[in-house]
Amino acid sequence: MIELIAYLAIGALSGVLAGLFGVGGGAVMVPALMLLFGALGIGGDWMAHLAVGTSLATIIGTGAASTLAHHRRGGVRWDLVWPLAPGIVIGALAGAALAGWIPGLWLQRIFAVFLASVGVRLLMTSTTAVSASHPLPGHAGLVTVGGGIGMLSSLVGIGGGTLTVPFLSRHGLEMRQAVGTSAACGLPIALAGALGFVLTGWGRPGLPAFSTGFVYWPAVLTMLIASMPIAPLGARLAHALPVTLLKRLFGVLLLLIAMRLAFF
Repeated sequence: MIELIAYLAIGALSGVLAGLFGVGGGAVMVPALMLLFGALGIGGDWMAHLAVGTSLATIIGTGAASTLAHHRRGGVRWDLVWPLAPGIVIGALAGAALAGWIPGLWLQRIFAVFLASVGVRLLMTSTTAVSASHPLPGHAGLVTVGGGIGMLSSLVGIGGGTLTVPFLSRHGLEMRQAVGTSAACGLPIALAGALGFVLTGWGRPGLPAFSTGFVYWPAVLTMLIASMPIAPLGARLAHALPVTLLKRLFGVLLLLIAMRLAFF
């Protein structure tokens, strides 16, 4: 019962964050699942991998609910999602493959420094749209950017919003559109990343029952029950809150994620 309540609470919080910031909720799910799996003795040596894979599988549902809610409010730039998606898929699969072979601590700390710098910049700069001096790259450039976003996001089990939102915002997108477009980009990250963690973890000894590779289905299904209905609430808040407040809240979130990656 305690395990069930914990999954529901994690799912509810990640759902709100998915809708509000377009991040998929993995920044909450991964550390929470690591703590919970450790306390319950689930996963053994593969606990961290299991948390990341389970997070990505859950983001498929939360990301879909968040994307639909943002799309209904005109907040998704599909003309940017489609060129980003091929690179995202390739990068997410590559990130999942790498995760099975390399220790992630050094990468997490480098990533934490990057997130902290982005968060500080969001807190210190104005919310005025970026000028045309930072135009979006062409199709090939967007595919390349998508590959980097997909790989890093898959490695740490997030929906990519911590990278996609600052990138789009820096290149002139209004914050709400950046969040909505990021939510849509989180879907291919989650799909490809979860598939990659299933394949990478296939047949590994010591994984719990009801898992497929590094995806633990009891946690996925329970968190989805709570996260999918509440993700549209986060999207409504994103479109109701002032842009300045939304940007500052996102900056604070990035700093918190950076601390988690650096010191967990």
